[in-house]
Amino acid sequence: MAKKKEITRTEIKELGRIKTLDRLFEKSNFKNSETSFLPSAKGGKGVVSNNTLMLEGVDFDLTYTPVKYLGYKAAVHAMGFLYARCAKPAALNFTIGVSSKFSYEHIDWLWAGIQAAAKLHSVENLTLNLVPSMSGLMISCGATGVFLGKEYGKAIAPNSLVCISGNLGSACMGFYVLEREKAAFTGAQPQLEKYKYPLGQYLTPDIEPSILDSFKESGIWPDTGYFLTRGLGDAVKQMEKDTGLGANIFLDKIPVAPEARMISEEIGIDMATAIMNGGDDYRLLYVFPLEAHEAIRKELPHLEIIGHTAKDGCHLVSPDGNYLEIKAQGWD
Repeated sequence: MAKKKEITRTEIKELGRIKTLDRLFEKSNFKNSETSFLPSAKGGKGVVSNNTLMLEGVDFDLTYTPVKYLGYKAAVHAMGFLYARCAKPAALNFTIGVSSKFSYEHIDWLWAGIQAAAKLHSVENLTLNLVPSMSGLMISCGATGVFLGKEYGKAIAPNSLVCISGNLGSACMGFYVLEREKAAFTGAQPQLEKYKYPLGQYLTPDIEPSILDSFKESGIWPDTGYFLTRGLGDAVKQMEKDTGLGANIFLDKIPVAPEARMISEEIGIDMATAIMNGGDDYRLLYVFPLEAHEAIRKELPHLEIIGHTAKDGCHLVSPDGNYLEIKAQGWD
């Protein structure tokens, strides 16, 4: 009898998220990217698209997340990847997996949140499909936008400016507060008034729709961009993978809300860790050429310059000048 061939089993957790994806794509003719760019056949600007998926128990907890807020957040989550690549959202196509524990009223509230976000961002086409789910709520969205930038996929030069569209770490701190108070949501209403800002950043994050207009009006367009959903560290590592350039990020240049610092001290979580590895900030990281420095200061004041690209890897630079290697979940 022939000896049975042993089947090799490689645990995904041993490879990590990024190496697993790289291995899946390395023998194909396709490029792995969070967004795809389709050039216009008529010489137009082209189309940017991406797909997102949010799962109950992994990406959200309905114990403390109002369903309407979740719909709003899911739509913003899908559109964020378009804004990062300088594309104006034009269409959102939702497929929602629903288990038997959800009623029509739940889905009606979820849909209301999605519509509110779509309206705010002037989305022209919005579709919805419902499918059965065996394990809670699943929200999938295909997002499509029209590219408005000057050039897609432009090479990035060393010492280019790394900018961020708002403070970091607040959403992460809001999440920790909700997790800490989770038990109270099944009994008496928890007292959360003093945490209003970080809770809002986690439950109903938003992107300013006019950010692309500000680029158009100033004539200053980023060379590339990334949407933060897994922390700053993940975005910087993704940039290094895409461009071949790392970055030096200066810790004291990263904007942090006072409320976030208060919570970090209250619950004993390092602010730098929350910034680099915390998720759901829903901020935009843009890279601009060095010569745009003064113009960014004068014409794009809503952006903060937090560092620059570099050839020698990804580092977080402390206020006393120490260079700490940036690591992110799924990359090591």
